[in-house]
Amino acid sequence: MNEQSLAHGAASGPPSDLLNPGYWTDFDLTSAGFGSIGRNVRIAKNCTIVGMQNIHIGDHVRIDGLSVLSAGNGYIRIGSYIHIGGMCFLTGAGGIDLEDFSGLSQGVRVYSASDDYSGQSLTNPTIPREFLNVEIAPVRLGRHVIVGSGSVILPGCNIGEGSSIGAMSLVTKSLAPWGIYAGAPARFLKKRSQQLLAMEARLIQQRE
Repeated sequence: MNEQSLAHGAASGPPSDLLNPGYWTDFDLTSAGFGSIGRNVRIAKNCTIVGMQNIHIGDHVRIDGLSVLSAGNGYIRIGSYIHIGGMCFLTGAGGIDLEDFSGLSQGVRVYSASDDYSGQSLTNPTIPREFLNVEIAPVRLGRHVIVGSGSVILPGCNIGEGSSIGAMSLVTKSLAPWGIYAGAPARFLKKRSQQLLAMEARLIQQRE
């Protein structure tokens, strides 16, 4: 191979499908074994999904690459018009609900189960249950909730309708509706506009 050929090969790079695994389509997902699945759902092919039978997905949903949905125990229920950004992690042992129009930005962690960090019990899933003290409690994100990149939501948190959570926040308790929250732990900053409800109505009207 001559220098010109080598240069051409280096410039062209790897095939596009090598670096872009793409998304599973409705046709692929209908028979995958989900508890239920709606229309216009796209799930990146490099996601990890455990316990499909305990996962329910509505219409118009996109789950981006390297996200993990784990529901071998419990459940994960995802409504309609929802985006889950890349590298998110959802553990559904205690149950997770994402209601319509809610969304997770990249790298969000949602835990419905958590080990005891006090030192009074052993930790991690390799340990028999009698030596553990795992907190298990459902997590709910209401309609139009949006969670910023890198945030963590702990078991038992109920995020009220319309609230937004800033990037890198730690949610340790339930949050009231229509607020803007940020910080570790997340604190109320100000009220969030409800103008998006009018936009939702227009969208639904167009789709009918």
